[in-house]
Amino acid sequence: MKKYSFLYTGIYVDKTSDKGRGVFAKNGIPAQTVIEIAPVIVMSSQERKLLDQTLLHDYIFEWGEDKSQCAMALGYVPIYNHSYQSNCEYEMYFKKALIAVKTIRAIEAGEQLFINYNGDWDNEKPVWFDAI
Repeated sequence: MKKYSFLYTGIYVDKTSDKGRGVFAKNGIPAQTVIEIAPVIVMSSQERKLLDQTLLHDYIFEWGEDKSQCAMALGYVPIYNHSYQSNCEYEMYFKKALIAVKTIRAIEAGEQLFINYNGDWDNEKPVWFDAI
């Protein structure tokens, strides 16, 4: 069986000035660098209804080709903060139950790493906490 767990050694979690915690670069990271491959826990639409009533609602991903399931990512994935012009992107591998995060541009030492919760790094559609 292949091993899929991977965490780039040049990232860490720290407090942010305005969003609780976030993921940061220890050193510069080149563009297109995979910084994390994390397993996910896949759950049904019924379980999603229960999760939506908890704080975990803010940390789950819609999952599956038809988005009928949800998934809780492990590793640092739940700690990446959102930006409409993120410096990282994520890709979901439904059959392998994995999420991979990679940089889309060069990252400077100390820079916070962001993903766009809409899925595409530059998607400006308001996310649930901005649409209220």
